[in-house]
Amino acid sequence: MSSSTKKQVENLLSIAWMASFIATLGSLYFSEILKYTPCELCWYQRIFMYPLVIILGIGVYKKDAGIALYTLILSAIGGCISLYHYGVQKVPFLGENSVSCGIVPCTGEYINWLGFMTIPFLALIGFTIVFITSLLILKKAGK
Repeated sequence: MSSSTKKQVENLLSIAWMASFIATLGSLYFSEILKYTPCELCWYQRIFMYPLVIILGIGVYKKDAGIALYTLILSAIGGCISLYHYGVQKVPFLGENSVSCGIVPCTGEYINWLGFMTIPFLALIGFTIVFITSLLILKKAGK
């Protein structure tokens, strides 16, 4: 791998780490500062986002493109959960037929910025950034 490609991979690792870090801080802000109780689907999304901060942090520190395979898989699963959760909130058919999420309904929208940005949407953006950067890392590293 050329030094230019190595630098691109390092930059992509940093972008992915920043996206996962910001998403994690955002989720903690909503629950710990604003006291929004996460629903069950939000917890599942957290299960896939929080480890990305650690894995990508190690990848940035070690300049290891090999972790992109793991972050690709975690972000794909987390992104699917986010997409489904967003659908439950915004598509009446899915919301009406969704199973109860426990104490807090998964159809609830603590935030709804500009009429479409909800917490699962923000999580989906984070997962998408990590997924795309992971794909690019794998392509550039030839893995």
